Amino acid sequence: MSVKKVDVLLVGAGVMSATLGKLLAQLDPTLKIMMVERLGKVGHESSHGLNNAGTGHAGYCELNYTPELPDGSIRIDRALEINSAFEVSLQFWSYLVEQGLLPTPEKFINPVFHQSFVWGEKNVAFLRKRFAALSAHHLFEEMEYSEDHAVLQKWMPLVMAQRDSNEPIAATQVKHGTDVDFGFLTRKLVKALVKLPNFELQLSHTIVGMKQHADSRWHVRVKDNDSDKVRTVDAAFVFLGAGGGALPLLQKSDIPEAQGYGGFPVSGQWLICHDPKIVRQHTSKVYGKAPLGAPPMSVPHLDARIIGGESVLLFGPFASITTKFLKEGSVLDLFSSLTSGNLKPMLSVARDNLDLTRYLVTEAFKSHKDRVAALREFYADARESDWELASAGQRVQIIKGCDKKGGKLEFGTEIVTAQDGTLATLLGASPGASTSVQAMVEVIERCFASRMHSAEWKQKMKEMIPSYGESLDENVDLLHAVRRRTLATLRLGS
Repeated sequence: MSVKKVDVLLVGAGVMSATLGKLLAQLDPTLKIMMVERLGKVGHESSHGLNNAGTGHAGYCELNYTPELPDGSIRIDRALEINSAFEVSLQFWSYLVEQGLLPTPEKFINPVFHQSFVWGEKNVAFLRKRFAALSAHHLFEEMEYSEDHAVLQKWMPLVMAQRDSNEPIAATQVKHGTDVDFGFLTRKLVKALVKLPNFELQLSHTIVGMKQHADSRWHVRVKDNDSDKVRTVDAAFVFLGAGGGALPLLQKSDIPEAQGYGGFPVSGQWLICHDPKIVRQHTSKVYGKAPLGAPPMSVPHLDARIIGGESVLLFGPFASITTKFLKEGSVLDLFSSLTSGNLKPMLSVARDNLDLTRYLVTEAFKSHKDRVAALREFYADARESDWELASAGQRVQIIKGCDKKGGKLEFGTEIVTAQDGTLATLLGASPGASTSVQAMVEVIERCFASRMHSAEWKQKMKEMIPSYGESLDENVDLLHAVRRRTLATLRLGS
């Protein structure tokens, strides 16, 4: 059996692996990097344009990132964290554009106003408090708020059409929001990597086994899906960036840090409109409030999107229950992920989240008429014939063991690393791709710690990400300087 020796093995050809590969290649061009993907295409699962919201999650419009606490106050720390992380992504993408390593920005990122919209007195009161809390912070200082029907008619004419003038409504708006085609971005990142002499891309290859040897290196068995031939990759460092497929791979690694982790898979669908006459009438992203018991990925939103160069409107997503971890996965994924270490946490989560399960089952049985009825809360004139159903991506929410309840369901993302720093895995879903650069910088800090302490790597990181090592949350002047540069470089200014 042939053995290929590499410094870095990236599993999965999505935006996470592509970002990590590009960062490492910039930090040390001599690193031998291999990327392995089970599908025949790059960025075709979670990173594909239709398989994520493309929002450029920055906390501007996503109401689930700012929950209302029992005392009536609004918690904003999660929104600040996500906004700062997205600014890190914008800095890295700006650097790559300036270096000619990414194409002109409008190919993968475009300015789209980010708006939140609510109706009913209780929800209006919530949004008013949310605006007050966020706009007081420099990260959100440019946010606008209005309860005036005439103002909102200008902000979101499609949403305001035929709306009762006596209905209590409110909206917020940030003009430098974005729409990102993460599928296109991923393909361009990988295309730039393929040009490097020390990078190798293997499509249609599946990981069938992995074991760490006494020298701390990983021997990973990789099968060619076309020929069924298996070879071994000897890697100093392995990154499992396979989206929903990361958990089963983490379990194959058998590292102690993997114990107790399980996954709760959720699928989704969009309503999509291609009609230019309708698409031209709505040029923003409008997020509402999620139904009670819904997972974060099910926050309803009417989105102006540019996917593969085509302007479309998406509404949804409509979540559904599934046992598959990947869109092109197996219905046995959930069952094969059960182990003696995670069975108790998973059963505990199933017991404590019956409302969520009922919600997902209900969503799964909605008809096209039902889905368009939900759309009409945002777009009253929507006709069933103008919208078609399209599959969104699979997401696997994290289940973790805990002492009090036996298990808990996490709706964010989490990086799991081996104690010796030779393996890292990204688990979870939202905010996902938007914070890919920050997440991969964290992987490098954990797993290449000694090299990150060198002056050379620190200097290079600062060149790629000017805010590196400093807090955009705390440094007002730095945030303003960084944002001026990224908005200009990526052509996002209003």
